Amino acid sequence: MKDNTLQEQHQHPEYRVEEQIGHLLRKAHQRASSIFQSHFSDVQLTPTQFAALAKLKDEKELSQNHLGRLTAMDPATIQGVTRRLIDRGLIQTRADDNDRRRMLLRLTDEGQTLTDSLVEKAGAVSRKTLAALNDDEQRKIIELLAKLA
Repeated sequence: MKDNTLQEQHQHPEYRVEEQIGHLLRKAHQRASSIFQSHFSDVQLTPTQFAALAKLKDEKELSQNHLGRLTAMDPATIQGVTRRLIDRGLIQTRADDNDRRRMLLRLTDEGQTLTDSLVEKAGAVSRKTLAALNDDEQRKIIELLAKLA
């Protein structure tokens, strides 16, 4: 029988990489990314780009820094993501009326249309990623991952 609990692992200090949280999260992330790519390859968006578009859809207008925080991207990553989306004509910028040094981001009409058209695909990615789990397990894993995040 496998030792699966942390307490059991502590009593039997054998380290099995395939039982470690980081390894399992990495494998789950690779699977989710692969599923995402299979659904989104035709629109040539990465998961981080879609996350930025979806959050701008929800929030309407955000600073780049705030968008990065809401989508869990560091400043360098969100800068690259927004630059590519601006270059594609999917988001636009304007100076903040209260602080001219800060730029605000919002979806262009094209970005809004594209994002709206991809919401169902994004839901399908989540459903397919979680398909091996029953409804209760799906709710629980989302709840537990949210706690870890």
